[in-house]
Amino acid sequence: MNNALPTIGAAMTIDKLAIYRDWLIDGRRDLEIQDAVSPQVLDGDWRGEARRGRALLEGFEGRLGIHGPFLGLTLTAHDPMVREVVIARLRRGLEFAGELGATHMVVHSPFLSFGSPFLPFVPASRRTHEIGLAHAVIEPLLPLAEQLHCMLVIENIVDANPAPLLDLIHSFDSPLVQASLDTGHATITQRTGGPPPDQWVREAGPLLAHVHVQDSDGHLDRHWAPGDGAINWYALFEAIGELAHQPRMVLELRDHSHIPRGAAYLAERGFVR
Repeated sequence: MNNALPTIGAAMTIDKLAIYRDWLIDGRRDLEIQDAVSPQVLDGDWRGEARRGRALLEGFEGRLGIHGPFLGLTLTAHDPMVREVVIARLRRGLEFAGELGATHMVVHSPFLSFGSPFLPFVPASRRTHEIGLAHAVIEPLLPLAEQLHCMLVIENIVDANPAPLLDLIHSFDSPLVQASLDTGHATITQRTGGPPPDQWVREAGPLLAHVHVQDSDGHLDRHWAPGDGAINWYALFEAIGELAHQPRMVLELRDHSHIPRGAAYLAERGFVR
């Protein structure tokens, strides 16, 4: 059990760094830069943008990561030509992370499935096939990830059952491929019978390296500040406190101006510092 109080950080674009720089540096907080989500950034002067971010973060000693590209991309592309595009985009994301000095990159889970969340992505051969397709995308990225000391954290999206995603991560048996929990996404899938965010923490256990902290009413992917939705934060942080490690933890809010309010809400209740 980890008795230390978790530190809350935030996800933001480079343009917002000047606003939150002192808060991030003074608290040695986790930070996630999200510019590499944009195809325009990756097709533009991405090295210059990364260098600008690095300059703004002079003196920063927290854990730094990025959100990788995901728009229109999937880890389980069946078409070999499409797969090469996905690999190229993710490789560029890793290069951006390396230029910035980041040590994690968020990628999205590929498990998009109709049916009951209690179905373990059946038939079983289908899950095996999907995992094989994901390996065909991720394995070519691992040498660069290892060189950059940058782990890939795979985030739950519409996963109503943790098992397929955790099976995928287990299949690599590598510290370079870990799990990411988005609390709002888990709250949405909870409405269809999936487990709540705290159960995701317990299912992932030592594989959980990263958490997107956002509140939701379970109806839409709100990305609200904690306290504005319906998430049971006590249950979530009780589960996190049972871990032997501290995952990277960042507020991922639609409105960045709500970062101070969201952090204060959790701190005032003794969940984070």
